[in-house]
Parts: sequence; C-alpha cells; structure tokens
Amino acid sequence: MKGDLSSMIENDKKTSAAMEVIREIRINPIVPTESVLVATARSMRPKKEEAPLTHDTSPHLPACPFCRGNEAKTPAPIAQVPAVGDWELRIVENLYPVLSDEALSPNFVYGLQQTIDGYGRHEVVIDHSSHGIFIHEMSEEHLALLFSLYRTRIEQLYHADDRLKYVLVFKNFGPAAGASIGHTHSQIIAMPVVPDNIQAEVKNSQAHYLATRRCIFCSLIDEALTFEATLYDRESGEIRRKISVGQFVIERSSRFIAIKPFASRYEWEVHILPLSHQADFLDSGLEDISDLAGLFKRTMARLNRVLGGVQYNFFLHSLPHGDEYEDNAGFFHWHIEICPRTSIPTGFELGSGLFVNTISPERAAEQLRNVVLP
Repeated sequence: MKGDLSSMIENDKKTSAAMEVIREIRINPIVPTESVLVATARSMRPKKEEAPLTHDTSPHLPACPFCRGNEAKTPAPIAQVPAVGDWELRIVENLYPVLSDEALSPNFVYGLQQTIDGYGRHEVVIDHSSHGIFIHEMSEEHLALLFSLYRTRIEQLYHADDRLKYVLVFKNFGPAAGASIGHTHSQIIAMPVVPDNIQAEVKNSQAHYLATRRCIFCSLIDEALTFEATLYDRESGEIRRKISVGQFVIERSSRFIAIKPFASRYEWEVHILPLSHQADFLDSGLEDISDLAGLFKRTMARLNRVLGGVQYNFFLHSLPHGDEYEDNAGFFHWHIEICPRTSIPTGFELGSGLFVNTISPERAAEQLRNVVLP
C-alpha cells in the first residue's frame, strides 16, 4: 500500500509540474526578510528515493524509559494527568537539557565576544502512555488534555521566574526531524531571551498594525476566506494567474483555521491560527482548546494520508511575556506551525538563507484539502 501511495504521489508531482511551472521568489508577509523560492520544475529532477520512516507502533516497550512501568528511569514528574493512578500524560525534566538552572556560568564580555548565562528550563512532555501511537491517532479528548497541559505549564513557568522571557512548546517526530526517542513526546523550553524569529514576527506585526491599524494575521485570514483576483498580462491581455477564494485554506472549524502559507518554507507546511484575534495562547479557553484539538488531529491525519508516515516538527508561537510586550496584544496572533520534513536543506539553502519549495503551495493545499477523512 505504501509503495502504491508513493507512486501516486510521485506521479501527481510530475503531472502537477508539467501542468504548472512556477519559478518565483515569494516574500513572507509576516517576516519580509524571510523569502522562499518556489521552483516546481525542481520536483522533476532525478533523485534517490528516501527510505520510508520505520516507526515501532507497539503500545509498550520494556526498555523504553517513557513507557508505563518504567517511571524510575526518568526524573520525578513535574506534572501528571491524571494526578493519581495510570497516567496518560507526564512532564519530566530533560536529562540532557539545552538550558538549565544549575551550574550556571557567569556572563562575560571579551572584545566582540559575549555570553549570557544558559539559564532556563528544558522539560519533556510524554504525550501518551502508548509508545508508538501517531499523533493523528490520539483522540480529540486526549489532544485537548495535551494542549491544556501545555497552557498550564507555560503559565506556571512564566509565573515562577521573572528571568524567563519566552517559553517554546515544540515536537520532533522522526529522525529527520531530530527525534532521538521513539516514544511519542514533545518538549518545553523556557529561556531568558526571546528568540530572534519570534522577535521578528512581533516587530513586523507591530509595523503593519501601526500602518494599517489591523493585525496582519487577521488580515491574512480575511484574505484567505474572502479574496479572489484575476491577473492579466498588460500587453497581450492573457490571464497570468487566478487567485481564488480559499485556495490556501485546508480546513476551518468554528474557532480555528488551517492554512497553507503563501510563502511556505517546507513543501507541506501548515499553520493553524485562531479565527478570532488572540495574541497569547494562555488566553485560550476550554472551548477553544477543544476545537483546536479536533482541527489539529484532522490536519495531521491529512498530512499522514498524503505523505504516508510524515516526519515533522511543530511549534507554538505565542506573544512573549514581559513589560515590553504588554502593548503588543493588539497586533500579534498566536499560532501553530507544522513543518513536515520531506527534504534535506541543500548548500544553496544553507548558504543563501533562501528556502526552496518544489511544490506549489496552492497545489499542496488542494491535495490536503481533498483528503477524505473517516
């Protein structure tokens, strides 16, 4: 079945490339300095087929430190759901943290060289008691518990220490995405600085708001749901491009929308945003999170159906905390970015900083949108 699916996807890629050759640099409207080269003809080039993802779907492995019954192999839980009895979700300290509140080195400046203490927290969220379950196989109720646990822990970390400026939730799934343990898990890192990519989103969102008095994320959602246009060649009068309503929308629920970014860095990248303006994930209510869980599950199922065992990263971008960000709630919009890892960055991408996307985002959105879910 996987072989048949791979052949179908490859044939579809070739057919799509033959029908519509796009070679253009697209500017990310949120962060204009982040550009993407959409070059659909590149999908036709000869390349070695990647080995399919091997993933152990066993519900329990005796040697896995994250499986039930092996709790002694991890630090004591920071949080657990339910609090007593057989757990479904756990948070523990990462045994190999990138940031820690122990053994700090002092800040120093030496000429142009400087350092900041590697202070912070690095925690592992064990997403499910079942070792090999895929995230799209989890129930909506379980995913709602997972997102609620994220929200609770983010809030606790911010309130526990004023030195923490940003808390990032992310998940790596599959070796290509950086996952080192097969048991489904995600991570939380609290840090003393706001990452540059978050700063760029906030800064550019603020600039757009000051110029238009509109949140740029809200404007992009409105465009995706209402905007259409036909672009003509000035001299010949021939149609150059049609932009139709909803061509970047994969699905919308009552409170959230899943969108394929116009300037997608990754071929199958999808963003999920609240339909109503909301800057801080911590402001999400129970009904918001319940609705988010359903749309997230369906989006991951669509990606899995199209890609057949997708390896991915996802991360949650929310408004940073601190006095300097209190006035930013009007123009920032929290969101989840899902980034399937279907290719390895090339020398051109690493050397230029320009992502190369070989599939038209419009075409990718159409394929995901057309998936028939059970």
